[in-house]
Amino acid sequence: MRELEYPFDGELILKKSKKLKRALLEGRADFLEKRIAVLGGSTTHDIVRMLELFLLNQGIRPVFYESEYAQYWQDVMFDNQELVSFAPDLIFIHTSNRNITAYPSMQDQEPQMDALLTEQYEHFHVMWEKIAEKYHCPVIQNNFEYPFYRLLGNQEAVCLQGRICFINRLNERFYQYAREHEDFYIHDINYLSAAYGLDRWSEPLYWHMYKYAMCMQAVPLFSHNLANIIKAVFGKNKKGLSLDLDNTLWGGVVGDDGPENLEIGQETPMGQVYAEFQNYVKAQKDIGVLLTVNSKNEEENALAGLNHPDGVLKPEDFVIIKANWEPKSKNLAETAAELAILPDSLVFVDDNPAEREIVRAQVPGASCPEIGTPEQYIRVLDRSGFFEVTSLSEDDRKRSEMYRANAERKKQEEAFGNYREYLLSLDMQGTIRPFEAMVMARIAQLTNKSNQFNLTTRRYTQGEIEAFAADERYITRYGRLADKFGDNGVVSVVIGRMGSMGDKTAYRQMERVTGDTGSDVLHLELWLMSCRVLKRDMEYAMMDSVVEACRECGIGTILGYYYPTAKNGMVKEFYRMMGFEKQEETDTGVSVWRFVIPDEYEHQNTVIAVQE
Repeated sequence: MRELEYPFDGELILKKSKKLKRALLEGRADFLEKRIAVLGGSTTHDIVRMLELFLLNQGIRPVFYESEYAQYWQDVMFDNQELVSFAPDLIFIHTSNRNITAYPSMQDQEPQMDALLTEQYEHFHVMWEKIAEKYHCPVIQNNFEYPFYRLLGNQEAVCLQGRICFINRLNERFYQYAREHEDFYIHDINYLSAAYGLDRWSEPLYWHMYKYAMCMQAVPLFSHNLANIIKAVFGKNKKGLSLDLDNTLWGGVVGDDGPENLEIGQETPMGQVYAEFQNYVKAQKDIGVLLTVNSKNEEENALAGLNHPDGVLKPEDFVIIKANWEPKSKNLAETAAELAILPDSLVFVDDNPAEREIVRAQVPGASCPEIGTPEQYIRVLDRSGFFEVTSLSEDDRKRSEMYRANAERKKQEEAFGNYREYLLSLDMQGTIRPFEAMVMARIAQLTNKSNQFNLTTRRYTQGEIEAFAADERYITRYGRLADKFGDNGVVSVVIGRMGSMGDKTAYRQMERVTGDTGSDVLHLELWLMSCRVLKRDMEYAMMDSVVEACRECGIGTILGYYYPTAKNGMVKEFYRMMGFEKQEETDTGVSVWRFVIPDEYEHQNTVIAVQE
């Protein structure tokens, strides 16, 4: 929804929130529903109201638990039964510098100030530990913003007695905890308040009149920033940039002006602006963002522009370059297809508002930000939060190289008449193992990112993944795949529960249909594949591994479940391909499949050398 895309009119959103909510709910049905507990140290009602809009716009339908005013700590530490019964998927702790109960005095010595710092930190630390022990869900915690006055003037951040100094030290304790604990995220209101303007943000009237930790006008910005973290946690990030060239990555039109006359580099102020933007775009590669070109140009001219000696981005920085005279909407759709991702995973960046409008109309779900003038490009893309980082794995850092290697594989495939010969030519090596510590974060990330090839659409936190690995009732497998072009990293995950599914409502009906409720049955709660290894036979290798694990556990039957979404229709018949037989399909398209393990099971993978 355009009204909720950055840069947005916060006052308009506050005024028309009910109308916007109705429009969002009418516009789509495939929401991911999540239970979010908001535990506030100040008034949170309008934060929740705005947060709901931004999450709905991201395809997440939130159900909220909201603590009573300033009861955030008590709700956790004294096991508020309403919160316990709510069983949150995520907990957000909304505190601010108003919730710091004591600051150093001018008479305090360093040991006293250190003790006070520890006391304030421990107030939060014991709460976080209790949440981890009891709720096993992601936590988002505000850091602390600066006070709106400085008693010590410019020494406020220098002297240990200064409140800014104390807040900086306390924030660093929070950051250290976040670095050491997965599924714990900082909501950086210290940065937000500075960007918004600290005087306006911390207008005292809103605290004393309404117990708001910020002015009302800042609430939409606050909630938008918070929604970016939540959608990233639940796998709703975008995956790549589809970039125009002329007057977007450089000043001028390369086909008319010639590459030598483009405005890029240090010679002019505007050339510096474009160079800074190119630096920003290139840095996106380091966090796993795929870079592609979508330009109305002759390819020769586009490459000449990208090879400009003062340019930062070069042709090799892009996974796909489409420079032609086709409609940009067509180029974007083809780019997505070649990358085996959905078009709504791409962000279209173009200075021309007409091109943006065409792509919006022709490619539903594709983001087309209003990037403004060149000096605004970085701010708009950055604040939009398309690629919000919650964790940074080795696979993220290598993503561009992985997709580039896929392009090389595609070229090689076209040179072979026999597909099996092509697969053998890749010299593929697979590693399939039970879940283990070094890949837990990547496995959790993959369950939240994979939409097209996730058969049950289930999402898990790292804590839940770790719990599966430690539970003897579960068979877990992850698969890595490498070949002569490179390492694809972790590309497949299977989670199966042995025996009856117990109180898991989603499966009880299926058990009744099949009659398979005994201890010799494996129920596949999750089977997903990365789009990077589509049609590479990794699914057969995973099936072989699961069958062997079942045999070791005395299991003779495997039940697979398919839950349809708008994005995973291409795996509707996946289990049939694996040798399963369909047992039942509901009116909504949910289906259950059975595989009876034969006495003489013949491995289906014949092209990947697998190390178990």
